Amino acid sequence: MRPGIVHRLDKDTSGVLVVAKHPGAVEALSRAFRDRLVMKRYLALTEGHPKEGTLIAPIGRHPVERHKMHVGGVAPRYAETEFRILATAGPHALVEARPHTGRTHQIRVHLKHLKAPILGDEVYGRKSPHIPRQALHAYELRIPHPRTGRILEFVAPVPPDMVRAWGAVGGVWPGDILLEGYTGA
Repeated sequence: MRPGIVHRLDKDTSGVLVVAKHPGAVEALSRAFRDRLVMKRYLALTEGHPKEGTLIAPIGRHPVERHKMHVGGVAPRYAETEFRILATAGPHALVEARPHTGRTHQIRVHLKHLKAPILGDEVYGRKSPHIPRQALHAYELRIPHPRTGRILEFVAPVPPDMVRAWGAVGGVWPGDILLEGYTGA
């Protein structure tokens, strides 16, 4: 039981998450996620270039390694993620991921399935000398206000470790992505 936690992130994923202040908000926000009224936009650095477009691939528990999820797997559930490549640097890509469902490790599993695992993801890819965690960031979240229904938009600037990792593989951040600590000057 996690009182107030409506939307959480995988361990070592940075970015926006949702915590409600009272039970009514928990119920309304949970319903918004369940009814797919929430827009989530993640940024990932990948090893490989995933196919762009929408991937529909059910995700279930890995049949042997119980701490992992897997496309197919045991008791798979519908999972849908939209991918777009924002920039490339040799064999690496800066990818925008928009999950339309909320399965455990969904983006990480889908990118592995597309043969473009997330840089530094030791569970679904491999360790990286460029970043000590998986290079996955919950960049933007749009959600209806629990009382008024007005759409609220939250953006978490990209943290320095991801910016450094992208630079280390030869990438340059697109100018329209907000970076942590950037003053605009």
